[in-house]
Amino acid sequence: MAASVVPALAQSGTNSPYSQYGLGQQSEQTSGFNRGMNGLGQGFREHNQVNYINPASYSALDSLTFIFDVGLSGQITNFSENGIKKNANNGDFEYAVAGFRAFKHVGVSFGILPYTNIGYNYSTSKALDADHTTTSYNTYSGSGGLHQVYLGIGWQILKGLSIGANMAYLWGDMSRSVVNSYSDSYVNTLSKYYTATANSYKLDLGLQYLLSIGRKNSVTIGATYTFGHKLSSEPTCMVVSTNPSTAVSDTTQYSIKDGLEIPNALAVGLMWNHNNKWKVGFDFNYQNWSDVSFPVYTVANNVPSYVLNNNYYSDRYKYTLGGEYCKNEYGRKFFDRLKYRIGASYATPYYKVNGSDGPKEYSLSAGFGIPIVNSYNNRSLLNISAQWVHFAANGLLTENTFRINIGLTFNERWFMKWKVD
Repeated sequence: MAASVVPALAQSGTNSPYSQYGLGQQSEQTSGFNRGMNGLGQGFREHNQVNYINPASYSALDSLTFIFDVGLSGQITNFSENGIKKNANNGDFEYAVAGFRAFKHVGVSFGILPYTNIGYNYSTSKALDADHTTTSYNTYSGSGGLHQVYLGIGWQILKGLSIGANMAYLWGDMSRSVVNSYSDSYVNTLSKYYTATANSYKLDLGLQYLLSIGRKNSVTIGATYTFGHKLSSEPTCMVVSTNPSTAVSDTTQYSIKDGLEIPNALAVGLMWNHNNKWKVGFDFNYQNWSDVSFPVYTVANNVPSYVLNNNYYSDRYKYTLGGEYCKNEYGRKFFDRLKYRIGASYATPYYKVNGSDGPKEYSLSAGFGIPIVNSYNNRSLLNISAQWVHFAANGLLTENTFRINIGLTFNERWFMKWKVD
C-alpha cells in the first residue's frame, strides 16, 4: 500500500488529516497572553487582559478601561509517514474578545472564537492484485468546524472568592468525503459524503479563590466545568455506488437524529504570584469523551448501516505548566515593562483511529507581551508567541507544527471621570 499526504491551504486553521475524526481538531480557545504560556490560565486574574479560560477572572478587570483583544496565527506543518514528508502552510483569524468592569466586583466579557477546526486533503493508493494491474485510489477531504460567540460574567462574591459563567452560541457546518476510484474502469466505485450542521449552546462555569501569603506572595486556585449535551444536529451520510462503464450511480442516504454531542469537562489549576513579577501556574484539563457516541458508517455481513458508535472516543487529559515574568509592569523603562512567557503541555487524544488511540500531543511555547507606549496610550499590549506542536502515534502519521501567534490588546480608558478646575 502507498499513501501520500497532499495538504491544501485551509481557511479553517488546520491542514491535519487527524481533523477528520470526531468534531475535528480542538482549538486553543485562548487569548494572546495565554498562548505565550501554551494555553495556561485557570488561575490567572489579569486586570488588563481578557482570560476567557476562566470566566471568574472577569471580576479582576480594571474599572476604568474597556479591553479589546484580537488575534491571528500563521503556521508551517511537516507531515511524515513511511519515509514520505510533505509541508503545508496556512493562516487563520483566531479570536476577537472584549471585556470591561460593569459594576464594582463584576466584570463582563464577550467575543467570538473557534471550538473545533476541520481542514484536510490527502489521497491513498493500494494495489488489489500481485501483478499491480488494478489499483484502488481513495481521496479524503474535509472542511468546516464549530464556532462560538459568547457572553460572560465574573463576580467577586466574597473577598478572594469569585465565580463566573460563559454562555455561548455554538454553530457550524462540517463536511467530509471519501471519493473512491480504480485504475480499471470496469470496477464499481463506492464514495461516501458526510455532512452535519450544528446549532446549539455551550455553558462554562468558573471559580477562582485568591489566597494571600505574606506581603509579596499569593496563590490563586481556579476551576471550570463545562456541561456536555446533544448539539441538535442530524448528521447524514450519502453513499454513492457508480458503474464507470455505464456511468449509472446508485445513491443511498442515511441520517441520525441528535447524532453529535459535546462532553462534560472539568479543568483545575493554580497560579503562584510573587511580587507581581513572577507568575507560575499549572493546569489540568479532563474531557469525558468516553461517554459520548459518534455516527459511523459500517458494513457487516454485507448489510450497510450508519449508527452511533459508543467506542469511538477516549477521555482526554491535558497537563500544562507555564509562567510569566515582568520586572515592573508600571515602570518607566520599556524593558522593565516587557513580559516574558513560556509554557509546555502534554495531551492524550480524544478519538480513536481504527480502534486504537490516536496521536498524543506534545507542545512548547514562548512569547512576549510588548507594551505599546505613545502619547495617546501606554496601556495596550502586543502579544507575540511561537509554538511547536508534535502529534505522534505508533504506525500513524507524524505531524510537527511551528506556529506564530499574534494578539493585539487595546486598553482604552473609556470610563475615566475627568475633573476640570
